[in-house]
Amino acid sequence: MTNLFELAKRKSNAAEFTVSDLSAALKKTVEGAFGYVRVRGEVSGYRGPHASGHTYFALKDEKARLEAVIWRGAMGKFRFKLEEGMEVIATGKLTIYPGSSKYQLVIDAFEPAGAGALMALLEERKRKLAAEGLFDEARKQPLPFMPTVIGVVTSPTGAVIRDIIHRISDRFPLHILVWPVRVQGETSGAEVAAAIKGFNELSGDGITLRPDLIIVARGGGSLEDLWGFNDEIVVRAVAQSHLPVISAVGHQTDWTLIDHVADKRAPTPTGAAEMAVPVKAELESALSSLNVRLNAGLSRLLTSRRERLSGLVRGLPTVDQMFALPRQRHDEATNRLSRAFFSSVNQKKSCFDGFSRQFSSFLILRPLQEKQRRLTLSAERLRRVFLVGLDRQRHIYQNIARRSVIEMLIRIISRNRQRFIPLLYCIEIEVRRILKRNRQSLDEFCRLIKTLSHENVLERGFILVFDSQNQLVKKAHGITQGETLTLRFADDQIKAIVHTEKAVSGDGHAETGICKNRNNSDNQGTLF
Repeated sequence: MTNLFELAKRKSNAAEFTVSDLSAALKKTVEGAFGYVRVRGEVSGYRGPHASGHTYFALKDEKARLEAVIWRGAMGKFRFKLEEGMEVIATGKLTIYPGSSKYQLVIDAFEPAGAGALMALLEERKRKLAAEGLFDEARKQPLPFMPTVIGVVTSPTGAVIRDIIHRISDRFPLHILVWPVRVQGETSGAEVAAAIKGFNELSGDGITLRPDLIIVARGGGSLEDLWGFNDEIVVRAVAQSHLPVISAVGHQTDWTLIDHVADKRAPTPTGAAEMAVPVKAELESALSSLNVRLNAGLSRLLTSRRERLSGLVRGLPTVDQMFALPRQRHDEATNRLSRAFFSSVNQKKSCFDGFSRQFSSFLILRPLQEKQRRLTLSAERLRRVFLVGLDRQRHIYQNIARRSVIEMLIRIISRNRQRFIPLLYCIEIEVRRILKRNRQSLDEFCRLIKTLSHENVLERGFILVFDSQNQLVKKAHGITQGETLTLRFADDQIKAIVHTEKAVSGDGHAETGICKNRNNSDNQGTLF
C-alpha cells in the first residue's frame, strides 16, 4: 500500500507538457544544437516543385534517410537543377516539423557531389544484363490480340488494380487473375519473381485458368520505392517467362530494369490495360461491317456465276443442232441408195432381157432365182448393216454431247464448291443459333402456359363443373333438376346427377341443391 502511494506521489511531482509544448521544446533543442549543417547524400523522391512552389524530397545514403525542403524563394537562386539520383552536398538549417513529428533539413544552398550510389549501381546492373542479351528486341514476344485471361501482379489493396479492372471492364470484359504481392520493401522483388513464375506454371486444366498475358503494375514512387523492380531476380523471371509481359511500373518519367526486359512497357497501369485488350465495341462494329461486305460480295459473286452459267448454257448447241448434219447426210445416202438400187435392177433387167432372147427360160431361171435370192439377202444385210451403223453413230454423237455437257458442269461445280463451303458453314451456324434462341423462347412460353393453366388451380383442391353440353357451369341457379354434370378433379373426373331440395336462405330464396352420384351412392357429399 505504501509503495503505491509513493509511486502516485512521484508521478504527481513530474512536470506535464502538452504535445505542442513538447514539440516546440524539441525543435528549439535541435535547432540550437545543430544550427546550419552541410549534408552529403543522394536525392530521392524528387518530383519537381509543388503547386505551392516549395520542393519536397529526401537525402539518403546506404543506412539513413533525411527529409529535405527548399522554399519557393530559394529555388531561383540555385545554379544547378536537381535531378533524381543526383548526389549533392546541401547546406541548410536542421529543424523539426511539429505537424508530423519529423526532423527535416531546410536547404539554402547545394552543389553536385556525384551521380549517386543507387544510380551507379543501377547503371552497372543494366550494362551487365544488357550484355547477356536480356534486353534484345529479338527475344521479345508479341502480345495476343484478344486474350481470354489476364494475370496481374500487383498489390491487391492499391488503386492500381482498381484502375486496371475498371479499364479492362470498359474496353473488353474478361477474366482477370490477381497475384497479390508487396510492391515495395526488401521482399518485393522475390515476390514479384515468384508470381511471374507461378503464372507460367499454371496448367489451365483445373479450376484456375492459365493467363494469356501478364501485367506487372505499380504506382509511382521514388527510386528506392521502385528498387524491388530493379532486382536481378525479377529481370530474369520476366526474361524466362513463356507468357508475354507488360511492365507498368511507376509513371511515364519513371523507369526500372523490368521496363527493358518486358515485352511491352506501358507508361501507366491504365495504359497497360489499354495495351492488353482491344475495344469490344470497335471490334463488333468492324465485324458487322465485314459481315455486310461479305454478304454483299457473296451475293454479287453468286449473281455473276449464275449469269455466267446461263451464258454458257445458252452457248451450248442443242441435240437437234448436233444431229442435223448427220441426219441430212443420212437422208441423202438413203436417197442415193434407193436410186442406185433401182438403177441396178433396171440395168440387170435389161441385160436379162437381152440374154433371155438368146437362151431358153430354163437355163436362165435357175441362175436368176439364185441371183434374186442373193440380192434379197444382200439387201437385207445392207439394211441391217445400215441400221446398225446408224444406231452406232447416233450413240456416239449422243455420248459426245452428254459427256461434253456433263464434264463442263462438273468442272464448274468443282471450281465453285470450295467457295460455297464456308458460306454453307456460316449458314448452318446461324440456323443453329436461331433454332436455339427460338427453342429457349418456346420453353419460356411453355413454362408461362403451365403457370397460368387451370390445372395448377385444380391441384390446390378446386374442381371444374361441366353440364351435359360440356359447357362450363359458372352459377348454381342455372342447374336443372336431374341434370347430369361432369366434375373434373386434378387426377380424374366423375359423373353426378343434380337433385335439388327447397331450403330458405337468409334473403328468402330457396336455391340450395344437392348433387349426387349417378350410382345413387349415399356417401356422395353435397356440392352446393
